[in-house]
Amino acid sequence: MTRHFLDLSDAGGDALAAMLGDAQERKTARLGWPKGRPDADAPLAGHVLAMIFEKNSTRTRVSFDMAMRQLGGSAIVLEAGTTQLGRGETVADTARVLSRMVDAIMIRTDDHAKIEELAAHATVPVVNGLTDASHPCQIVADLLTIVEHGKALPGLEVAWLGDGNNVLSSTVEAAGLLGFNVRIGVPEGYDADPAYVDVARSRGSKITVHRDAREAVAGADVVVTDTWISMGQSGAEARIAAMTPYQVNEQLMAAARPDALFLHCLPAHRGEEVTDAVIDGRQSVVWDEAENRIHAQKSVLRWVLGQL
Repeated sequence: MTRHFLDLSDAGGDALAAMLGDAQERKTARLGWPKGRPDADAPLAGHVLAMIFEKNSTRTRVSFDMAMRQLGGSAIVLEAGTTQLGRGETVADTARVLSRMVDAIMIRTDDHAKIEELAAHATVPVVNGLTDASHPCQIVADLLTIVEHGKALPGLEVAWLGDGNNVLSSTVEAAGLLGFNVRIGVPEGYDADPAYVDVARSRGSKITVHRDAREAVAGADVVVTDTWISMGQSGAEARIAAMTPYQVNEQLMAAARPDALFLHCLPAHRGEEVTDAVIDGRQSVVWDEAENRIHAQKSVLRWVLGQL
């Protein structure tokens, strides 16, 4: 059966743990190497990944391309506006055609239903590079960053500040799969997707909602935020006004544990959701987090192609 990675639950907790272990080993094994040099075993030699972009990208585009290079394979970039998909060809027909030409498909798009349709008609693995509902590859990188900085996942206390968006949904999903807790600090009306929250709670994770930012952060091991306004969203002024009390600044970070880590998937709107003092500070691991998109996605690709 074809393995798709549309959400973290498609893999499950054991597979996620295997991905993290594989990513750590491969990252360590290539320390000091040129970034474009393939891994010693080049496990995806001869494989080709099609990357479909319907939304702008820096980290997703570069990290998936570099992931395939380091695994010994190659990638083809497809901009939706310059393909037949952007001129009316159906998602189903695109899936059927690409399945005859490449070994896997990654798509970064706005509508989660679109990636589900792509996966339903593809005979090769489909990987979620971002949708409006979830961002699982980002969370694999986040978990890798947390673990390599010495924190165990079971029982971990993660505080989320700001908007109840797709990244939060995948963070909550990961909590349920790997046994950590999430304290969600968001303004009323911007809550997390209840479907992800309910599933995580049913799996034993403690998912709490706080309207007071300091209460959400108090004693946390990891503090996470994201941009308040995603690409294509309207109502910027109202969103900023509602979320300003949730800005991650030095005073708020001081309420977390002294060894707490700060994460942000980037790009950051400095001075909005986070201050310069925090993102450039000693507790910030955002640059490790960004690099880890490569290492995490290498393991995701190996998993969907049956190598993990």
